[in-house]
Amino acid sequence: MSDFTFWDVVRNLLTGLQWTLALSLVAFIGGGLIGLLIMVMRISKKALPRSFARTYIELFQGTPLLMQLFLVFFGVALAGLEISPWMAAAIALTLFTSAYLAEIWRGCVESIPHGQWEASSSLALNPLEQLRYVILPQALRIAVAPTVGFSVQVVKGTAVTSIIGFTELTKTGGMLANATFEPFMVYGLVALGYFLLCYPLSLSARYLERRLHASA
Repeated sequence: MSDFTFWDVVRNLLTGLQWTLALSLVAFIGGGLIGLLIMVMRISKKALPRSFARTYIELFQGTPLLMQLFLVFFGVALAGLEISPWMAAAIALTLFTSAYLAEIWRGCVESIPHGQWEASSSLALNPLEQLRYVILPQALRIAVAPTVGFSVQVVKGTAVTSIIGFTELTKTGGMLANATFEPFMVYGLVALGYFLLCYPLSLSARYLERRLHASA
């Protein structure tokens, strides 16, 4: 096992796990903010923002995350600008996340009966006020479970960023496996790290979904 003890391996993997968690949070929060804007554009009655949002969603859902990472990382470099693996990973994963969250939330908003829009328009509210004060509070209740569930995909998606050299959990595991000549043990610990991050999120999503159906 070279000069690495078991606890050296664990300590290094915990550092990688911290970067995985940090990237997941940045992508989820940033993707949520952008996704909310894209969702509003997607349900707009105006053709231009609606078409832009639909194209945006189809573009990021229709291409692999790996290709998006390459385009951000190498595309910016071709433009003569320097970009770190961390920044490229954060940008690509944020945009990827925003497209999926926008579509999840669009479905939740459109599941609200149309009569709610008609009732709120009778109160002289403009479309944004209707969305903010009447529709979104109801859609939020529906959106919580699938949103939490999608966060699992965001966490697992961070593993792809190791390809461009971002040292998160998977990349750290690969370097440790090469250094210790113990790939089974190292990747077993890597898998355990992802499980400890993702399983509580999956349980939370299932719990919230049951609560939603029980109160429906």
